[in-house]
Amino acid sequence: MSLNKYYSAAFIAFFIWGFFSFALKPLHNFASLDILFYRVFFSVIIMVLVNLFFRQNIIRSNWTNFKNCDSKKKKSIVVLTLGGGVFLTLNWFVFIYVVNHVSVNAASLAYLICPILTTVFAYLILSEKLSKWQWGAVLMSVFACVLLSLDHFGDFFYSLIVAATYALYLVSQRKNSEMDKFLTLTIQLVFTAIVLIPFYPKYSGAVPTQPLFYGFMLIIVVLFTIIPLFLSLYALKGINSSAVGIMIYINPIINFVLAIFYYNEQISSLQYVSYFLILIAIVVFNYKALHSTKSNVIPPEIEGSN
Repeated sequence: MSLNKYYSAAFIAFFIWGFFSFALKPLHNFASLDILFYRVFFSVIIMVLVNLFFRQNIIRSNWTNFKNCDSKKKKSIVVLTLGGGVFLTLNWFVFIYVVNHVSVNAASLAYLICPILTTVFAYLILSEKLSKWQWGAVLMSVFACVLLSLDHFGDFFYSLIVAATYALYLVSQRKNSEMDKFLTLTIQLVFTAIVLIPFYPKYSGAVPTQPLFYGFMLIIVVLFTIIPLFLSLYALKGINSSAVGIMIYINPIINFVLAIFYYNEQISSLQYVSYFLILIAIVVFNYKALHSTKSNVIPPEIEGSN
């Protein structure tokens, strides 16, 4: 099985997400909750239809495999799948709020922090080992974040929530490898929709009537939700969290450049220094991963599921 396709999947996913603000900014007049509601509901409709019409054999195969698992394994699959749905929903809502009501720069910072948090959570939850150099990089990034919080505590606080929720999603889904990735994502979004439905009547605004809303929502659902989420989950089948972490940096780099040159957001000297420290930490943290990709291969899993 070629390693390149897993790296390509991760690269494409985070490259696409780097331009997410292009689809979100035109909807800044709409409430963050409304964008979340329609993003989830429309995603569920499209993904359920794709599964029902084009992937019936895969559904039957996965259901058979699930029934043949012991009770402990079944519980693990259910908890990881539904728990992933919770983390994903929280990440979406906070990210949408940050882009539209805080700053694109804060969203960029979130995905600079995310790779470090992903590995720390993997160490704490999955008992993955970290080298002394990697711990040094973690401490360096923490120091940079403290510098940012001195002048922009609000940005840092929201960035940390965005980063933590997505890091927890990635770590939880690393262990959730028994089922087809597209089907897993569909179940997570269906679960998310079920959780959100009771809140929709009370917390949603008036049903949007502007064609602009539905046009950009379709772009968000297909281009910035279904495609990159599937690609990122697929990448976790063949490369470990450090390798995926390298690709995550594509997202904030694009966001940071857009914040400065396209959205004309003001960046202070302290922010430049902090970002520079984080970039150094990124290089130090991933030095070995960048020079030993062969060690990042995960033992073959159920390839037939995708």
